[in-house]
Amino acid sequence: MNKAMDIDDWRARIDEVDLKMLDLLNERANYSLEIGEIKQRLHLPIYVPEREKQIYARLEQLNNGPLSNAAVRRLFERIIDESRRLESEHAAAAATRSLESTALTAIRRKEQ
Repeated sequence: MNKAMDIDDWRARIDEVDLKMLDLLNERANYSLEIGEIKQRLHLPIYVPEREKQIYARLEQLNNGPLSNAAVRRLFERIIDESRRLESEHAAAAATRSLESTALTAIRRKEQ
């Protein structure tokens, strides 16, 4: 530990890391949305428990601490839960747009 740094220095470093994490979380969320679109086209479920187990196992194997494996798992459970929520919302919005488009097409045909 560098004793020359004071609490404000350490907090500034944490702020920098937080910003990087935020950028990475949003990048991950964008990838999840892309995967969600693929799942939707292939009629695959959003929730795939086996994939999540693989993620947790890989991260626990790579974890060098100081976070415990249980802590890493809890953090990623939350991240993955938010990714699933985002995918679900995106899929629901896409389904609504599709229904609206279908309804408009039917109305236009009736009017002709």
